[in-house]
Amino acid sequence: MTMPVPDAPVPGALPTSEPSGGPSRPSRLDPAVAAGLRRTPDGLVVAVVRQYDTGEVLMVAWMDDEALHRTLTTGRATYWSRSRGEYWVKGETSGNHQYVHSVALDCDGDALLLEVDQVGPACHTGRRTCFHTELPVTGVAGDKRKARS
Repeated sequence: MTMPVPDAPVPGALPTSEPSGGPSRPSRLDPAVAAGLRRTPDGLVVAVVRQYDTGEVLMVAWMDDEALHRTLTTGRATYWSRSRGEYWVKGETSGNHQYVHSVALDCDGDALLLEVDQVGPACHTGRRTCFHTELPVTGVAGDKRKARS
């Protein structure tokens, strides 16, 4: 079985519909799904990633229409790298794969929630999660939270 190369051009793909006027990259995303997305001016939607069975928040990344299409159709988390200007499949080089269990669109259409089975660390630093630096909460809400503990 031949697997498509993730960064290869998409034959026969139509340009992404970008209501915000961002750059257009070819996409095979279902037009009904694409219509529900509210993208940044770059044509991206933020993706919050959490472990499917524990709810642990692992990382945040960016997707365009094609990255979302690849994620939905392969079951492997695929993102758009803003710094490199290319697609990347989580774990393709590191071995720390994300196997997708579900994808949900938020009520505004401007964020995605991916529930994944994370193999190995999610963070490029080698930590399980990218959210490992806790900041102190000293305001009233923080005080009430501590009082309930």
